[in-house]
Amino acid sequence: MADSVVVQSKVKEAVKGLDLRMDGNLADALNERVHQILRDAAKRAKENGRSTLRPYDL
Repeated sequence: MADSVVVQSKVKEAVKGLDLRMDGNLADALNERVHQILRDAAKRAKENGRSTLRPYDL
């Protein structure tokens, strides 16, 4: 698994704010999803000749 870019305690707090409980694997799955989003955004930026990620790359 890739290094974590999400803070589990913050995810738990956000989920609690939705009046739900958090499965123990949710933070890991969310982390993987964020990494995939970043990989896809990086590909788009590079395809457009940029070395900077921008919000619209997401």
